Amino acid sequence: MGGSPLRADAKRNRERILSAAEEVFVEQGANVALEEVAKRAGVGIATLYRRFPTREELLAAAYSARFETFAETSLSRDAELDPLSAIRAYLEGLVQHSNVYRGLAASLGTVLAVGTPGCVATSNEGARLLDRAQKAGVVRPDISFDDLVCVAMAISLATEKQESPKAHIAHLVGVFLDGIGIR
Repeated sequence: MGGSPLRADAKRNRERILSAAEEVFVEQGANVALEEVAKRAGVGIATLYRRFPTREELLAAAYSARFETFAETSLSRDAELDPLSAIRAYLEGLVQHSNVYRGLAASLGTVLAVGTPGCVATSNEGARLLDRAQKAGVVRPDISFDDLVCVAMAISLATEKQESPKAHIAHLVGVFLDGIGIR
């Protein structure tokens, strides 16, 4: 993610790739051939891979702003939600966000680990909410953030093809939270 600043033409190419990726991923899903992204961006596939060596890095970069907004929204409602309700809202939101690009759910954990500002913000927020819920005694201490991501992936995969999945997502998140709660 770091390194030296990009030349103007390299920066333009990066922005064109990200714009094309957003369009193509929304239209065709996260598993589309990356050659389609390069073609839409007007760059060669080598240029795409030079900027984004893996599909997950491209997905993370294309989705970073959405993840940042998601994390900010979660943090902004902190005072109004108890710890368990905050985890519920976070999980439901993470699932809904991962369904924007059909197929993103299958690699959500890997995408979140890429380290874009949005991925870091979303991961940090989830870990913070989990810690808060565990300190409040409403979530078992053996639950990790990776467990939350695995559940979000599973619920995303189960609901990504539904026309209106919001109620089903809420139900499945509730089933999970019943299982991790302190009895």
